[in-house]
Amino acid sequence: MNDQLLIGTRKGLLMLRRDSALGWHQESVHFLGEPVSMTLADPRDGALYAALNLGHFGVKLWRRRARGVPWEACAVPVYPPQPEPDPSREAAVPGVPIPAQTGDAAVAAPPVPWSLQQIWSMETGGADEPGVLWAGTLPGGLFRSGDGGASWALNRPLWDRPERSEWFGGGYDVPGIHSICVDPHDSRHVTVAVSCGGVWQTRDGGGNWACTASGMVADYMPPERREDGNIQDPHRLAQCAGHPHAMWVQHHGGIFRSGDAGMHWQRLQAKPSSFGFAVAAHPRRPNTAWFVPADKDACRVPVDGKLVVTRTRDGGVSFEAFSEGLPAAPSYDLIYRHGLAVDHTGERLAMGSTTGGLWISESGGERWKLFSAHLPPIYCVRFV
Repeated sequence: MNDQLLIGTRKGLLMLRRDSALGWHQESVHFLGEPVSMTLADPRDGALYAALNLGHFGVKLWRRRARGVPWEACAVPVYPPQPEPDPSREAAVPGVPIPAQTGDAAVAAPPVPWSLQQIWSMETGGADEPGVLWAGTLPGGLFRSGDGGASWALNRPLWDRPERSEWFGGGYDVPGIHSICVDPHDSRHVTVAVSCGGVWQTRDGGGNWACTASGMVADYMPPERREDGNIQDPHRLAQCAGHPHAMWVQHHGGIFRSGDAGMHWQRLQAKPSSFGFAVAAHPRRPNTAWFVPADKDACRVPVDGKLVVTRTRDGGVSFEAFSEGLPAAPSYDLIYRHGLAVDHTGERLAMGSTTGGLWISESGGERWKLFSAHLPPIYCVRFV
């Protein structure tokens, strides 16, 4: 089982370790005082990565090649020079095209800046691709490294898609790629989720892309555009490693599941809510996944002020809600997109909240134990 946890927080990277005598304990702290937006553990070579968002000082990426050796700075994704804006291709309202020639005046929205604001997701390439890494960013660029982070290249086939002009921010002012799933059976098959820009897939390693959000519904859009795949807001995308045809999305409009590798999606209903940000997929059981429900839209707090984790084991036909070990009402812990993780066994989970709570379950999410209620706001949790 995975006995190490990476916790990316607003005030640094915490590394936890589990042993039979002490249980879970803090092993070390890195980048103290600095916001860690994303972490990655590469099982192919043992390297760890930490992405920092330093605001005025920019985005930084660090790598530790092996346990006990110092961290070293890596290159960060860099956007190419931005061309002059073409007002005819910008939207008057983000996500809604300029009307046809009707005589109505339309004020073009400012173009999305070609400048790295945050590394929002990182994943390794396949086992047959040593050194390959993928990074999703704000403002919506997907980058690939073939040398373990020493250099990065923007994937232009996705960036240059004309549909990208309609992407817009979901929570942030600009769109962002927060989820990357590399098919364990085919490294050239990569699926990404964009807030707000839908789900996109390539089957040739990034040369060609297709929007695959059929079945998703965006209740926040006008009726005629609610099923438009290009303006969907998936909050988080997860894939069953053992059965990669099974995919789950926690969407702004609810929970969606796909049984055909993300080509088509089915909307599911869960109680106490189908709204939330985080989802974790069981690594071997295609019908099992976990979610953390919240009150929708403006509130974004646990339903009735009570934190629970829901689990389905039948593909979303039914959901169980678990609260043992979690705080009772009033509790206003919100779980960010990357704040829920499951290990390779499917029995151990970790969950971190915006208010600094960290819980660990050794029972498939049925019972939880508080590690600390006093950590900095938690951006991401990840088993090594």
